[in-house]
Amino acid sequence: MWYIQAIRPEEVWYMTNIPLLRKKCPLAMGLEDIAPLVRTVEEIPEPITTVIKGNIPSWINGSFLRNGPGKFEFGKDNFNHWFDGMALMHRFYIHDGEVTYSSRFLRSDSYMRNSEKDRIVVCEFGTMAMPDPCKNFFSRFLSRFKIPKATDNASVNFVKYKGDYYVSTETNYMRRVDPQSLETKEKVDWSEYIAVNSATAHPHYDREGASYNMGNSYGKGGFFYNIIRVPPPEKVAGEDKADFSGAQVLCSIPASDSRKPSYYHSFAMSENYVVFIEQPIKLDLLKFMLFRIQGKSFDKVMTWEPQYDTIFHVVHRHTGEQSKVKYSAPPMFTLHQINAYEDKGFLVMDMCCGDDGDVIGDFTLENLRRGPGEEMDKFYNSMCRNLPRRYVLPLTVTDDTPSDQNLVTLPFCQATAVKTGCGKVLCTHEELYDEELFQYGGLEFPQINYAHYNARPYRYYYACGFGHLFSDSLLKMDLETKKLKAWRHPGLFPSEPVFVPAPNATEEDDGVVMSIIITPRTEKSTFLLVLDAKTFTELGRAEVPVNIPFGTHGVFNEMQ
Repeated sequence: MWYIQAIRPEEVWYMTNIPLLRKKCPLAMGLEDIAPLVRTVEEIPEPITTVIKGNIPSWINGSFLRNGPGKFEFGKDNFNHWFDGMALMHRFYIHDGEVTYSSRFLRSDSYMRNSEKDRIVVCEFGTMAMPDPCKNFFSRFLSRFKIPKATDNASVNFVKYKGDYYVSTETNYMRRVDPQSLETKEKVDWSEYIAVNSATAHPHYDREGASYNMGNSYGKGGFFYNIIRVPPPEKVAGEDKADFSGAQVLCSIPASDSRKPSYYHSFAMSENYVVFIEQPIKLDLLKFMLFRIQGKSFDKVMTWEPQYDTIFHVVHRHTGEQSKVKYSAPPMFTLHQINAYEDKGFLVMDMCCGDDGDVIGDFTLENLRRGPGEEMDKFYNSMCRNLPRRYVLPLTVTDDTPSDQNLVTLPFCQATAVKTGCGKVLCTHEELYDEELFQYGGLEFPQINYAHYNARPYRYYYACGFGHLFSDSLLKMDLETKKLKAWRHPGLFPSEPVFVPAPNATEEDDGVVMSIIITPRTEKSTFLLVLDAKTFTELGRAEVPVNIPFGTHGVFNEMQ
């Protein structure tokens, strides 16, 4: 029998707004070649001096650490995806207004094994390692049925647990590193400490020094998203080894569909709550097994399925108790959170969001190395723009809470939350920008004054604008006015901005913003840029004659 299936309000929003958002962004024309930003470079293990232009404030004392891919082939084998490149760590050491630079490849098992064989022998996100050609046909055929071991190519971020620095990716492996020499230390397997099979590269930190993260687990009971807590440091002086004693799973959240769990890159945390965002980027576990047999890579297992809602799972981070209220929103995807805080019984969450989760798989090296011209423009214009949004969750929903009316009463918020049934709340977002942002291609890689304003009400954040496939501007956003300040120069591509607070700061934006600037136009023309965070004007730069590929994330390691 033929019938008409009802369309949910969430699906109406999705079908109406996606074309509209794409129309608002100006079409790119004449985008330049960025292939030089994704090519293999040499490491610089011994610090070299830089040339200072302008003024680097003398109060800055520490290391700006950056991570990202730096080697994209072994022998005749080439990686397929930008995420696959071998981790290259960078250090800009700043002291008394002077700066030195050094870099080292992470000596991961993946890097060492690939180097030894001079070919790709470890599978990465978008590259499936081929069977050893020296083996006979039968052995090569059987290898298709083996589940590949997870990579320890930790190229995403620098993270901190119990006072030690690690580099991290999204598998169960991390590597402890020395933040001064960039020396690779021991390999850490999360599953040896707690029952998880992976963890994100974006932990949160509370003011007592504890670290929080999220990781997956799966077994006979299904697929779970786990909230992890690692306690503050208690290391005995003189010990030089990884310490994860006391690590625990606070809460295990069952996947809405164990056969198709969601991919996630980060999560939100306020003073009292952790929020896991179950988004409609799905991992098809059955397809994963079949793709291995077919010799295809992990990125082909991820699919954008906007027929699913986005679900916000709220967990009390002190007790591990999960809220019985199901908070949902129309389909969207998010990679990076901006901030989250509580206010008068509401949980305010700000994040960078997109409406087409297929974008993650699009960053192949083939796409990034397209020459300038119509094909590059067409590819960029086909991609969705990530934009800042605010969701507000009412924390006191009960059976007596009225339905079908907006529960959000915060005077500064335009986001809504409506009770649609018993224990169900549908959230719609507020846009945290005005239309000027479209001129910069949306934004990503958000950062705040984390040390003083994370999990608290705040006014400013800093991010990269994406007028190209890679970021081509730095932005400062004012949440009160929704106005922005920008640093943008043709041919210059900045890294994720990192805010460093000034000593004795009295206002939220008292400090500097740092970014590494690279260019495809001129060889070895990299520089560390230091902006006044308040005015967003340049204070100084440290020029270094090296090539640095476009990277991922970084941190500032303050030194006493």
